[in-house]
Amino acid sequence: MKTLFVKFDLGNDGALCDGTLTLENDNFIVSYESGGSFSVPFNGVKEARQFTDIGCGRLELIYENTPDDGSENVLLCRFSMSCVVQIGEFSKVVNYYIKSGELLEISDVERPVCPVCGRHLIEGIGVCLFCVKKGYVFSRAMSFFKKYLPFVIFSGVLMMLSNFLSAIMPLFNQKLLDNYIAPAPDAAAYFDSPVKGIAVLAALMGASFAAGRVLGIFSARISNRIGSKFSNDLRIMVYDKIQRQSLCSVSKNTTGNLIKRITRDTEVVKDFFNQQGRYLISQIVILFVSLFMLFKTNAFLATLVIIPVPLGFFAIKGFWAKIRIRYRKQWRADSRATSILHDIIKGIRVVKAFGNEESEIEKFSDASKNLADIASSNERFWALTFPLVGNFITIGEFFILFFGGKMVIEGNLSVGELVMFNTYLAFLYRPLRWMSTLPKRIADASTSLVKLYEVLDEDFSIKDAQHPKLLNAGGAVEFRDVEFGYKSYEPVLKDISLKINPGEMIGLVGHSGAGKSTLINLCMRLYDPSLGSITIDGTDIRDIEQEELRNNIGVVFQETYLFSGTIYDNIAYARPGASPEEVLTAAKAANAHDFVMNLPDGYNTTVGENGHSLSGGERQRVAIARALLKNPKILILDEATSSLDPETESKIQEAISRLIENRTTIAIAHRLSTLRNANRLIVIEKGRIAEVGTHKELLKKKGIYYDLVMAQRKTSKLI
Repeated sequence: MKTLFVKFDLGNDGALCDGTLTLENDNFIVSYESGGSFSVPFNGVKEARQFTDIGCGRLELIYENTPDDGSENVLLCRFSMSCVVQIGEFSKVVNYYIKSGELLEISDVERPVCPVCGRHLIEGIGVCLFCVKKGYVFSRAMSFFKKYLPFVIFSGVLMMLSNFLSAIMPLFNQKLLDNYIAPAPDAAAYFDSPVKGIAVLAALMGASFAAGRVLGIFSARISNRIGSKFSNDLRIMVYDKIQRQSLCSVSKNTTGNLIKRITRDTEVVKDFFNQQGRYLISQIVILFVSLFMLFKTNAFLATLVIIPVPLGFFAIKGFWAKIRIRYRKQWRADSRATSILHDIIKGIRVVKAFGNEESEIEKFSDASKNLADIASSNERFWALTFPLVGNFITIGEFFILFFGGKMVIEGNLSVGELVMFNTYLAFLYRPLRWMSTLPKRIADASTSLVKLYEVLDEDFSIKDAQHPKLLNAGGAVEFRDVEFGYKSYEPVLKDISLKINPGEMIGLVGHSGAGKSTLINLCMRLYDPSLGSITIDGTDIRDIEQEELRNNIGVVFQETYLFSGTIYDNIAYARPGASPEEVLTAAKAANAHDFVMNLPDGYNTTVGENGHSLSGGERQRVAIARALLKNPKILILDEATSSLDPETESKIQEAISRLIENRTTIAIAHRLSTLRNANRLIVIEKGRIAEVGTHKELLKKKGIYYDLVMAQRKTSKLI
């Protein structure tokens, strides 16, 4: 037999300790590093159950023929919340061993840490935000940008030519001064009159200026076009990954957070690669051309200019870590404000209904003020620090004023050469100043890139099989020993075994939180069971392609969601290629046609966001029409008739009766009268199947279902 073990950190008295729980040779062995151990037999164990209390938890064994009140459970160990996930995995493996006789390995659930700084890594990304090399962040991003790189280079070359034409202007100025305006005694005259020479030089300067401008315009147009395409590709890439993730993965982030990554972060990355990439080529060319001309004009003055530059960039490097931390903090504050704004706008009806406008304004104001304070602090840090560094880099200008002027007075340098030197010096400082601000842009872009990598790198928690099987659904659904929990240590469903025959209607009944909605979520494979399997016509749904599976399942939810658009579009959403006749037939079968035709624009009526212009019953009938149009073999109804008036409910019940005809149906309803026609009722209690039977059979048992029916009858009498 394999050995299974897990660490725990609390003694039975609640004191901290270092302990190990081992399953070996059909015995649980509990040992403490400080000394002492005891063993508990595995034989006869029905379940290993984990209980989580406030700040701590305990693992207990439940043996066969013991009461459910926990009075005879055997305590194995206690633990703090730092061990809760590992203990939960241990319990899951033990329970699987009890049922199957196969002892699996405990999956590695510990969050990985950075080997350099020891911080936990963010889920879904394998690098540390603090220690990651910028080379990795940007080299990887270049793979996204690769297909546009030739166009960016071409745009950069055009800008480089534009800047080169600007760079020859000081030469014209020098010739204009030294040869014609204030000619030196030994100056060469290229034309027979100074006026003609000045006119020719002026014309050449004008032509160079105009050509440079035209090249700059073309460079900008190409850059903007490529930037828009790249931004669109990146947005679609991130959006596609989010769409394909499971509900479990998507729910880890707020809606505002995800929207921000798709919109702002992709835009920041686009701007960096598109604009800064183009400028990089031209600025490097200007830098080297300016350096060459400065040293060619006067090596001594050029050396004086260069000396402060390395010291300035060394100072910039010292601020690099602070810049990155500041911009990550600003990203989080921005994400928080965006999420709050999204929630408030989406739930504006609830806000107004409870008169909470002022509190919501205050909530958003606080988040917005926090963002503004952080952004202001960052800009203040930048405004105070980097101008000083930039001025230090350009301190050479003061040397030129003194030494250059002295050389002109002494006759070692002409006025034209000094003017040309100062002009090229200004050209030199332009790329240097641009480079001094580059850390700010890099910090902003790298933060956005890493946030995008969190989405792009996250592994799919629900994957299609490598060789998926085709599904010709006949409608037979079977749950085999299914166990599931949104967290491994908190199972929601346990030991669910259920066979549903083709064309049968099954009603799921139980108290709120019993696990009914979780059961249908598993059936649609929005989540995968922790243990056991779900099959359709004998095929495990994990072996069926997700798109194929959901094409054979129709759903009508309690909270009907309608997209912004027309009623026709919302019905046709189930099958975009459906003909108008098919859409109308589905609407008539759902008892929606009459109220739709009474609307001003009929089927072309725009329903607004989430169908706010329609009543609850009207939205529900549109949803039923949508399900009918899909014509699925398996139908799921999740509280499809809740909170409706009797007249509307009767119309919807009539529509549902048409909908469920010749279809396997799984229905959830708190209004138990709506399930009287179900072939069988399944009562779910605390995650387990407690009762199975028809409405009459369960009433005779006088169990949980009977109590639920009696409670509803008392409530209806009070009403």
